[in-house]
Amino acid sequence: MAGVDVQRSGSGNIGATNVARTVGGRAAIVTLVGDITKGVVPVLVARALDVPIWVVAAVGVGAFLGHIYSVFLRFSGGKGVATAFGVFLALAPLAAAGSVAVFFLVALPTRYVSLASMCAAAALPGLAALFGYPQPVRLAGLLIAAFVILRHRANWERLRRGVEPRFGLKR
Repeated sequence: MAGVDVQRSGSGNIGATNVARTVGGRAAIVTLVGDITKGVVPVLVARALDVPIWVVAAVGVGAFLGHIYSVFLRFSGGKGVATAFGVFLALAPLAAAGSVAVFFLVALPTRYVSLASMCAAAALPGLAALFGYPQPVRLAGLLIAAFVILRHRANWERLRRGVEPRFGLKR
């Protein structure tokens, strides 16, 4: 809508960080809200159907995987951070809140969104356990965290080499 194909600009990722860098803040917020919603809605629908918690957790994992391996993008997609947050916002809100705290504790001083995303994802399974969520929720957190971290392997390599870009909005 902004006349920029984010898949061919910046990092080529469809997520809010690349949208912010290539298009601007307003478009990034729309992207972020849309990606979070993709995680929240399926989990809330599953909860409303009063299915067992393992089914709700599986629906959340499915929504997450559908985002990172989108059929609309030839089985490619985003790194899943915002969608994972949406899943856990509906599935395990205290763990999601703790994960957001970890994100900001890393992102604010470093301005590395990728590092903050990986740290927040890595904290998620432990936070789910700490807050007493059932085993299917903890397993979903472990699986989703592993995928988020794997999807960031190129970022990890750039961080290691000292060439990862710090976050900044397009002016």
